[in-house]
Amino acid sequence: MATIFSKIIQGEIPCYKVAENDNFLAFLDIQPLVKGHVLVVPKVEIDYIFDIEDNLLGEMMIFSKDVARKIKLAFPCQKVGVTVIGLEVLHAHIHLIPINNLSDMNFASPKLNLHSDQLFSIAEKISKQ
Repeated sequence: MATIFSKIIQGEIPCYKVAENDNFLAFLDIQPLVKGHVLVVPKVEIDYIFDIEDNLLGEMMIFSKDVARKIKLAFPCQKVGVTVIGLEVLHAHIHLIPINNLSDMNFASPKLNLHSDQLFSIAEKISKQ
């Protein structure tokens, strides 16, 4: 059974895309911790990030680095935090989160509830960097 991320990659479910290449897709988390919270996923469905073949994992980090640069330009912050949890969706993914303090990456915090037009605007702002 395909994961929700595989359905997004295949275009079966819409997303707010910020970057894409042959191997990876970056899109907004629709339940973000802060504005600019992006998910980076490999297009191949692999559950555990450390099961990804070494070269592809390296490429994923380089792709994420470019997306993080765009996030930081679109949403000025001290840093773009990186986290991998992997329990909520059985498809490897990296969270990229603009942060100014440690609490910005607290997954126990209430998530933002943004309208689709706000999400579209955020995705556009990041992708144009």
